[in-house]
Amino acid sequence: MRDVVLLGSTGSIGSQTLDVVARHRERFRVTALSAGGSRVGALAEQVRAFSPRVVAVPSAEAADALTEALGTDVPELRVGPDASTELAGLDCDVVLNAITGAAGLRPTMAALAHGTTLALANKESLVIGGRLVTSAAGPGQLVAVDSEHSAFAQALRAGRADEVRRLILTASGGPFRGRTVDQLRDVTIEQALAHPNWSMGRVITINSSTLVNKGLELLEAHLLYDVALDDITVVVHPQSVVHSMVEYVDGSTIAQCSPPDMRLPIGLALAWPDRLPDVAAPCSWAEPTSWTFEPLDDETFPAVALARRAGAAAGTAPAVYNAANEAAVDAFCDGRIGFLDITRTVRTVLDEHLASQPDVPSEPGAAWIADAQLSIEAVLAADSWGRRRAEDLTGKETT
Repeated sequence: MRDVVLLGSTGSIGSQTLDVVARHRERFRVTALSAGGSRVGALAEQVRAFSPRVVAVPSAEAADALTEALGTDVPELRVGPDASTELAGLDCDVVLNAITGAAGLRPTMAALAHGTTLALANKESLVIGGRLVTSAAGPGQLVAVDSEHSAFAQALRAGRADEVRRLILTASGGPFRGRTVDQLRDVTIEQALAHPNWSMGRVITINSSTLVNKGLELLEAHLLYDVALDDITVVVHPQSVVHSMVEYVDGSTIAQCSPPDMRLPIGLALAWPDRLPDVAAPCSWAEPTSWTFEPLDDETFPAVALARRAGAAAGTAPAVYNAANEAAVDAFCDGRIGFLDITRTVRTVLDEHLASQPDVPSEPGAAWIADAQLSIEAVLAADSWGRRRAEDLTGKETT
């Protein structure tokens, strides 16, 4: 029996995690849940279904609403902006971090400091934390939840690290695969949210349409598996059945394949290194099928190349890349900028950050800081600056 602390329980990954747990109650017990507070009714249902000992919410208002929804059967509550971080440091077997965005960094660091296995769905905390996170992790402590990185972990079992030539990161191409730059000028939010294969939250779906999400995954793979950025190739695979591949020095390429279903990598992360039975449906071989692959169009979708630039600089650059994108996505969804302006904004903010001089006085977080001087405070300052600068560029009014 593994005790599980789930952070971000009411989101897409959190809900699917609980679905996996519900099917394997003989293997897992949910001891704590945290949620952002916007879906208190859903959180109350989860508490009733899984009886966690502790629940975390970010505000007194959310705590009051949860208490009212649950009536007399209320677990121990942790309340406040640091509540999820407190839960990440509890004694358990696995912390699954499904919090969205930079808010997941402190919980990630807390789980690693406690020595707990961390099933990481919050890719942003690894991307922005970089070597802070990887240096804090013990051998085997970080387990990937993203389908692509789970695929790498599975395919890497086929050989030694010194036998790996490159990682091949697959991308669906999103809803705009095959379009030109001119054809993307008038894209609407409804079109950008219409992902062809996956059902996800707003930010990650928009990121998939711009391929920023693939840029983040490139950086995540680089950090998780200590493979050089130049040795990671992004390939468009529209069917989303081959989740990623590893090419070995002898010419062999090992692929992990399954129909798109996040419960499979979630189940593997919870049980790692074991597999759970019947977590998701396998590929069907009863009918003719074909899988296609094509090179990434970097001219139309420059987000991956921008991520490579941020990753090569390292330090605080990936935090700025991620923060500027999140602010630009908000601006697009609010109708303040066009679709193509998302990655243009990211480029401008990243350029400014990398051109800054650390020894010249500037706004906190504006100056690039290298890995050697990195700290949680520096990362979060860069995140805040990147967000504010992108908001300035996209015309957000401040109060």
